[in-house]
This record gives sequence, C-alpha cells and structure tokens, in this order.
Amino acid sequence: MPKPMGKMRGMKMGPVKKGTFKRLMKYLNHFYGGRMVIVVICIIINSLSLVVSTIVLQRLIDNVITPGIELGFAAINAELWKYLVIMIISYSFGVVASFIYTRIMAMITHGTLFHFRQDMFSKMETLPIKYYDTNSHGDIMSTYTNDTDAIRQLIGQSLPTIVQTVMSIIGVVFMMIYYSLWLTLVVIAIIVIMLVVSKKIAGGSAKYMILQQKSLATEEGYIEELINGQKVVKVFNYEARGKETFDKYNEKLYQDSKTAHTYGGVLFPILGNMGNIMYVIVAFVGGILVINGTKNISISEIGIISLGIIVAFLSLTRYISKNIGQASNQVTMVAMGLAGAGRIFDLLDQEPEADEGYVTLVHVTYDENGNVTETKENTNQWCWRYYHKSTDEVTYTELKGALELEHVNFAYTEGNDVLHDVSFYANPGQKIALVGATGAGKTTITNLINRFYDISDGKIRYDGINIEKICKDDLRKSLGVVLQDVNLFTGTVMENIRYGRLEATDDECIEAAKLANADDFITRLPSGYNTMLKGNGASLSQGQRQLISIARVAVANTPAMILDEATSSIDTRTEALVQAGMDNLMKGRTVFVIAHRLSTVRDSNAIMVLDHGRIIERGSHEQLIAKKGVYYQLYTGAFELE
Repeated sequence: MPKPMGKMRGMKMGPVKKGTFKRLMKYLNHFYGGRMVIVVICIIINSLSLVVSTIVLQRLIDNVITPGIELGFAAINAELWKYLVIMIISYSFGVVASFIYTRIMAMITHGTLFHFRQDMFSKMETLPIKYYDTNSHGDIMSTYTNDTDAIRQLIGQSLPTIVQTVMSIIGVVFMMIYYSLWLTLVVIAIIVIMLVVSKKIAGGSAKYMILQQKSLATEEGYIEELINGQKVVKVFNYEARGKETFDKYNEKLYQDSKTAHTYGGVLFPILGNMGNIMYVIVAFVGGILVINGTKNISISEIGIISLGIIVAFLSLTRYISKNIGQASNQVTMVAMGLAGAGRIFDLLDQEPEADEGYVTLVHVTYDENGNVTETKENTNQWCWRYYHKSTDEVTYTELKGALELEHVNFAYTEGNDVLHDVSFYANPGQKIALVGATGAGKTTITNLINRFYDISDGKIRYDGINIEKICKDDLRKSLGVVLQDVNLFTGTVMENIRYGRLEATDDECIEAAKLANADDFITRLPSGYNTMLKGNGASLSQGQRQLISIARVAVANTPAMILDEATSSIDTRTEALVQAGMDNLMKGRTVFVIAHRLSTVRDSNAIMVLDHGRIIERGSHEQLIAKKGVYYQLYTGAFELE
C-alpha cells in the first residue's frame, strides 16, 4: 500500500545551481554553435531594421513634412518615394531575418530536446539498481515531460526574446544618444527604475517556479505509486485516504504555482504602465525643449531639438518599453527552464554503475586435443577470457557455474549490515535453496551474485574467479533469473521470450517455451506466438506470465540460474505446471532457489536457513529434518515464514 505520510522519494531540488545557464549554453553550442551564430546575426539585422526605419521617420518629418509646401509638390513627392522605398527595404530585411531565425530556433529547440532525451535515456541505462530503488519513478519521468517542456519554452521562446531585447536596447540607446543626450538621460533613468523593479519581482517568481517544479514532480511520483498499486487501493478501500493525500500534494502545487505566476503576472502590467509613464515624460520634456528652442547636445550635431527628433524618440521609447516588458514577461519561463535544466543535469551527473571488470565471456571451440580457440560464432560453448596484465597472457576458464561466497558482509546503508559473515558454495549442477523469513537476506544474496550491489567485505567467486574482476554485462549474461514479479513488455509473446537472448531464432524461442511448459497455452492464444501483449501482459494469468518468464530464461541457456520465489503467487495446480517447467530448466545447471513453499526445495543439494542476515542452518532436507532445528519446525508447521 502507498505510504502517504512518508516523505516522497525523489531527486533533491533546491535553488537553481550556479552555472546551470552557462552549462546549458555549452550544451547548445556543442550541437548547434554555428546555427546559433546565424540566429544572433539575424536578430542584429532585425534590430538594425528598426534603427534604419527610425532614422527615415526623423528625416521624413524634418526634411519633408516640416518644410511642407516650401519644397514644392515635385520635391515632396520625390522625397516621399525615396523614404518609402528605404523603409520598405529596411522592413523587408527585418522580416526575412525574423523568418530565418524563427525557423532555425524551432530546429534548435526540438533538436536540443532530442539530444537531452537521448542523453538521459543513455545515462539511465548505465545507472545502478540503487538509483531506481531510491528515486520515485514518477519523479524520474517528470524529467522527460515537465522539465524538457520547460527547457523547450526557455530555448524556443524566452532566449530569443531576451537576446532580441538586449540587441534592440543597445541599438535604440545608441540612436537616442545620437539624437539627444538630454532625452537619453531621461529614458535611461526610467529604464534603471524598471530594471530594479523587474529584478525584485523576478527573484520571487524564480524562487516559486523552482518550488513548483519540485511540487509537480512529487505529485506525479505519488500518482504513479497509486496507479501501480491500484488493486491494493481497491482491496483495502484506500480511495478516500488516497484522495486526501493527493489533495495535500495538489494544494502544495497549487500554492507554489499561484505564487510563482502571480509574481510573473504582475510584472508585465507594472512595466507596461512604467513604459507609458516614460512615453509621457519624454513627450512632455521633448515638447518643452522644442518650444523653448533648447540647444540639443548629441553625437550627430549641436542644434535646436527638432520635431522629427521628438517623434523618433517617442517611437524608440515605445519600442524599448515594449521590449523590456516582453523580456521581463519571460522571467518566469527562464526560471522554470533553468529549474528543469538543473534537474536534467542532476540526472546526467549521476554516477554510472562502476565496472572495473576485465574478465569477459567468449564463445570458444575445442580441438581434438582440448585446446581452446576463441570464436565470434555462437557455439554454445563458453569460457571466461582472463587477460593477465602482469604477464601479458590470456587464459581461458570454462564456464561451469560454480559459485562460492567467502565471509561476505553487506550493508545497503553504512553501519547497518544486512548480511553477516555468509559463506557457502555451489558446485556446477547443484541446487541450493535459501530459506528464511522476509528480510532475512535471501534476495540480497542473489542481488550480490548479480552485482546489482557490491559487497562490503569478503569474496564471491564464480568458476574460481573473483566476480569483481568479471565485466558486469558478461557476468549477468551467464546468469538466468526468474523473479516473483514478472515484467512483460509491449510486443508479441515471441518478442518477450526472445528478450532472454536477442539473437535467438523463432525455433529456439518455441523450443524454450516447450521446455518451460508454456507452449500449450501460447498456441491457444488468438495469434499464438504473435499475440500482442500490453500492460505487462494484463490479459494473461499470473501463472501464464510466469511461464513466459521461465521460457525467457530457457532461451538464454545460462549455466547458472536464480529462482526468486517464482511460484509464490501461483495457485497449486499452476504451480505444478510451473515447477515442472523449472525442473526441466534446472537440469545440469547451478541453481539458487528462494522459496516460501518448502515443498519446492526438498530435492535441493543443500538448504541454507537464514535469519537476520546469518546462516543458522545448512544441509540437505533429510539432514535438517533429522536435526529437528528451525527448518524442521518450519517444515512441520511449528513456525511459519513471515
């Protein structure tokens, strides 16, 4: 059942880390550096078109409209056409440049998301099991959806707007100084006030945007838990309590989102009104300067401030206030995008599963003298290829499936040992049973054999080789695992069986299904082996799903197997069928069996009874019954496994 009062597991998320924006820019530059240069050039051209059109407007007023009839109709007509053509050309360049950079930015935006998802998935493939055990799956999925969408808005909308605003302000301020230093000082003073207000409000918006992203990930993690545990929710009538807990998470998300967007929402109107005030002040001051015939101080000339300069200034003032308003309106999106980028980079920065192994598994052939030759063909004969650095020599050890644990200690968290001085061995072809209450350490032992976790102390040897020297992929390739919880994937039955060995032929998959006693029910499915499975094989019974998982291991044809309570969720009749399939599979293989039903382990070569991470009894079924210890009491029903 979900634990509503517990703290949701997930990736930690505080304020945006310093350097996140710089790192994002490096990421963009790595894939699209050249295109980004083109975008900047196009934005500059678009901004210059405004500058040119402003100059044309000022010249038109001062050189044509103000002199009026004194120029004569022919001269007025010629001048009007000249300025009109210049303005059309200027705006045309701006439109073309805007079209080009918009198209390029669309490609950069979605291309970046493509690379992010690709890198995230590749990284997740390298992460250890521990990462998935300690992070909510819904929280992880949030990086693929909410966080990438936030980056999409940042790159596709916010960054171009901000860059265009910066370029435009530079050009506009230069033009203002060119026309009038007095009016420029008035505008700069008001712009400084606008920027101070923007920074103050934007800081609050950024803070709550980060909290919003965190609350959203937490809520999605909780939803994912409840969806996965929906049967448990129904069985225990947990709907009302689940809704109550969801409402708490949803309320937190609502409050964070409301506060964040309130800050962002008030910024644009405030700056817009300040822009209107600036417009009025410039018009008022400019009017006074014109009426009084005030001498103008500018780069272009020292003379009387003209009506054309005032009109041009008002146009530039309106444009600059509009751009500042648009840029400030993107602050919310920038904060959200950087928060999302920070979470994605946190995922990409996770330490991959360490693997210092150098012993690999290879196909071999034997000649009549027993000499080993390595081959790339599938010979169904395997050897461990051991490269000795000290002598530069390569030796081959036959893969037999012999396993030995020597004084193994292990703790999931430091100082809290789960296994204590565990030692035992399994010769090739032996069946070893691990028995004990829940939490005794049975599954932990199998996780260590697979190297899902690494031991704290001791040694585990596989065919006499320390498994820390064996490459993890090759180690796991040599071990077949049948779990209590079966995972089937969207695809055909045949594809799910072939998951055990991707290069297996259809005939090999069918043969594996027959070995696992799965062929009978598969052939009765609507499309037989080509029947599509969805939703983790929801259309199949638990027993049928388990038989497919056994067939999956059968096609892998590994010399060693781990059966982790593979029949605990199956009815007695189906258990007999599954057990028969597993018996076929276990012949000639080294097998570790974890079982609650002791009837399934009677024929084991050795039975290990674990209690709180220690082996307290070991021996065959007959030996342990004769000993009349814990196993005897479990078998006769005096004690029960919990």
